[in-house]
Amino acid sequence: MIEKNEVEKIDVINEKVAEVYLTESALKNSRHEEVAKKKSVFNEKVPQYTFRVGDVQYFRETLDKKDPNRKIVVEFTERKNWFMDMVGYLLPVIIMVAIFLFIMRRMGGGAGGGGGQIFNIGKSRAQLFDKDAMVNVTFADVAGLEEAKVEVMEIVDFLKNPKKYTDLGGKIPKGALLVGPPGTGKTLLAKAVAGEANVPFFSLSGSDFVEMFVGVGASRVRDLFRQAKEKAPCIIFIDEIDAIGRARGKNMVTGGNDERENTLNQLLTEMDGFGTDSGVIILAATNRPDILDSALMRPGRFDRQISIDRPDLVGREAIFKVHLKPLTKLAADVDPKKLSAQTPGFAGAEIANVCNEAALIAARKNKTAVDMQDFQDAVDRVIGGLEKKNKIISPEEKEIVAYHEAGHAIAGWFLEFADPLVKVSIVPRGVAALGYAQYLPKEQYLYRTEQLIDMMCMTLGGRAAEEVVFNKISTGAQNDLERITKMAYGMVTMYGMNERIGNVSFNDPQNAYGFGKPYSEHTSELIDEEVRKLIAKAYERTKALLIEKRDGLEIIAKELLKREIIFQSDLEQLIGKRPFEHKTHYQEYMDKVDSPIIDVPAEEVKKDDPSPVGDEPKSE
Repeated sequence: MIEKNEVEKIDVINEKVAEVYLTESALKNSRHEEVAKKKSVFNEKVPQYTFRVGDVQYFRETLDKKDPNRKIVVEFTERKNWFMDMVGYLLPVIIMVAIFLFIMRRMGGGAGGGGGQIFNIGKSRAQLFDKDAMVNVTFADVAGLEEAKVEVMEIVDFLKNPKKYTDLGGKIPKGALLVGPPGTGKTLLAKAVAGEANVPFFSLSGSDFVEMFVGVGASRVRDLFRQAKEKAPCIIFIDEIDAIGRARGKNMVTGGNDERENTLNQLLTEMDGFGTDSGVIILAATNRPDILDSALMRPGRFDRQISIDRPDLVGREAIFKVHLKPLTKLAADVDPKKLSAQTPGFAGAEIANVCNEAALIAARKNKTAVDMQDFQDAVDRVIGGLEKKNKIISPEEKEIVAYHEAGHAIAGWFLEFADPLVKVSIVPRGVAALGYAQYLPKEQYLYRTEQLIDMMCMTLGGRAAEEVVFNKISTGAQNDLERITKMAYGMVTMYGMNERIGNVSFNDPQNAYGFGKPYSEHTSELIDEEVRKLIAKAYERTKALLIEKRDGLEIIAKELLKREIIFQSDLEQLIGKRPFEHKTHYQEYMDKVDSPIIDVPAEEVKKDDPSPVGDEPKSE
């Protein structure tokens, strides 16, 4: 085109793109008919051809060769793309704003149920259960807590029939605190209240108040009570209230701010301050009442403290009956009384777990019904953990474990105040247990000195048997030593059962002494000395008993090596009946609990019952 003088002008844009403009005569040529039709929006002259310029210097040289007379106008123009420049400036800002909004939405997610916006972060997170909300738990589902159930049902009746109480001058209580160990049914009782009350029921956890922003906890408390007053009469249930109700003034950093204390102060004001509403009742649950603030516990805020303990024999039977109902196919030999006698110290949650595990075990074995053996396996599974079928133990270790457990059995059998033995096992279960013995304890609340000493001797029976038989000791008695050390220190420092220390108690459940001790270094040394004397005396007594009953020790150990598990009835046939005839309220169930000498599968294993000073199951 240059050689034919058809090019009028070349415009090089940003030294990258060349725009070619043709002459008027060239546009009339049929060869350029298509490009001649190009028009701009505003009828401005537009280039007919464009091409990319690789090297500007090479482009100049080539153009000079083609157009030595320089008839073609060549212009170099700098042209800016305002749109792309604007995008380049705005895109990082848009991305940063989008990330910020995403984080804010996630942080405020679920706050107050108002779409999760950051502006709702101070709203209460309580779930509302009213007449339209279906709560399938009723008081009929709560068993073994008869006294606590009566108290809570009375609170529900306060709201349903307030005139019945106010006519006599009584005031509706403002709150009730459910106190008890984990798994005893505190939250279940609150669910039953929600299902039966027929009034609005707000439910939330103590941790739902606290957030990373200062002031959010107090704001949520205010919003919760504002909603509750709008729907009064109603009930507010705060689960795990110790998350915000911990005693103030402890573990404070100098000059710092404790958001939890601000939340607690607002809760105290709302519960019993100016402008409080009598139509709102507070239910709360905790398993740590010892750490709660005294202002929270006083009458006027929590007028009632409802204690929920682990169920006794009758309570466990009632709980078993409740949890056996969903199991549609039960064998005829399943007896709730027998199960309740076999599970001393179990809480409601553990009983529910036993029933569920029994059904799973029966299904795993392709049974058509859940029988008593499945429940016994489930109890073993819950107590001792999973059976270690692939755990290989050397014959030497197995012999040590057998004599260790036989020592426990002999000591418990011939000591008057030891708990009756249920069974002894050397089947490995759980993380580290190579074997253990289970006892059926009396459900008593007071223990005499001789009873505690007998229990210490029974616990030391395993270590003593190892020394008597092998003249050596092993690490298998670690848990035994932990338990008797705890018991011995309890006798000396808490229960006043030592002549030299005297009738003093250094029990410190709230850690009021902090890192210090309320006694001198001399007293501390004296306590350690008396504890060692007490344990040494119990150990020597146990060794003397095992030496005297060496024949019985050998018989039980050999039977354990042969069968791995033996029951109480087996011991009676092997070494005779216990020389003590103390009747307990378990005695009527003993015939059902004991099993005859039969071939027992190796899965069966049980645990020791907790000591009066500690709640840990024994395992070696």
